Amino acid sequence: MRLTLKLTILAGFLFWGACTSDAAKEAVQAEAPELSPELQARVAFISTLFDKDKIVDNFLNLDQRIEVRTIEAAPQASVLEYADEGFVLPETFVSRDSVMNTRDFMDVTQSTGMLVYHNGKIIYEEYQRGMTDTTTHISWSMAKSVVSLLMGIAIDEGLIESEADPVTKYVPLLKGSAYDGVTIKQCLQMSSGVRFDETYGDPNSDITRFSKSLALNMPFADFILTLEREREPGTYNHYVSMDTQVLGMVIDEAIGEKTLSDYLKEKIWDPAGMEHAARWIVDSKGMEMALGGLNITLRDYARLGLIFLNKGDYEGKRIVSEAWLEKSVTPDAPHLQPGENPLSSSLFGYGYQLWLPIQPNGGDFFLAGIYNQYIYIHPEKNLMIVKTSANPNFTSKSDHSKENYIDLFQSIAKAF
Repeated sequence: MRLTLKLTILAGFLFWGACTSDAAKEAVQAEAPELSPELQARVAFISTLFDKDKIVDNFLNLDQRIEVRTIEAAPQASVLEYADEGFVLPETFVSRDSVMNTRDFMDVTQSTGMLVYHNGKIIYEEYQRGMTDTTTHISWSMAKSVVSLLMGIAIDEGLIESEADPVTKYVPLLKGSAYDGVTIKQCLQMSSGVRFDETYGDPNSDITRFSKSLALNMPFADFILTLEREREPGTYNHYVSMDTQVLGMVIDEAIGEKTLSDYLKEKIWDPAGMEHAARWIVDSKGMEMALGGLNITLRDYARLGLIFLNKGDYEGKRIVSEAWLEKSVTPDAPHLQPGENPLSSSLFGYGYQLWLPIQPNGGDFFLAGIYNQYIYIHPEKNLMIVKTSANPNFTSKSDHSKENYIDLFQSIAKAF
């Protein structure tokens, strides 16, 4: 397989439903440019990131092999209580009109960790395939929901006036770009109208160009400036990860000399008593990969989930306003509604960087990252489920594991 094709596959982590066809493999002809020894090592690693025999180790150690910024553990870890009696996962569950064996499904998708939290206590915790309670695991796009929290906090603090503001108010660099005239809210709702071509057989497609820039450690902002407008903003829900990167740029400008990592540490990591250090992937200019680059331990993912479950509160500390989280899980326009929707490219509903199930139940919603990373919240049942995985088949057209996992989580919720 040519190097350029591997770089094309790399970009698949950014977009739900990505897949690489045989035709695309044959179509890619470009050769990798000459690289410095440092970039050769980076490209060599990234080009094998999703290889079946390496994907698990890579997801557990990505922050050791690529440039990151560290968010140190909180001075004092908050306590997560354990229930006296554990919980047994359902033996089977129904998804897409088929009965699926839970353990077989988790094995096929290469589960690395799972935690179930109900009524204030951990009732299930499992580590597999080399992951431990101190091992970080790449978040992929679950980081987008963390960026939404930071946006809400910045608005609560008055650093950003409103999500109705155009992004260019805070990032003048974007004037004249595809994001000129796009509001913060439209980026939050993946409705920027920015065109993103995911044609894998085309060496000039956006996804191929981005994969090259990522592997070559080019600034994310440089790539964003190359994108073009496709639709009127705020009219169609289409998942474009650069929308979140723009949100990160807005926050970065609004908080002044601090980095996104500094802001995360100050506003979330320390108040929530995170037990371990997290690491955030950065580009060559030190800008965090807002769209999907956090590396976090399983229990600290659970602490993040508690902020969502408890409507912005963590053990009596107000992290973000309840009003922000209410807006974050409310699809307030036709193009954001779950189910078959001519105004959306997804069956799932969408809020402010948060997903709604195809068939919502009890106000449930979830954070999601490619290759099956999830934090599922069911407010009515006071339930949270954290799931990490390294599913090597995720980008296959025949893979429906995202839908399968949400069905599994909803099946677990029915047990309470």
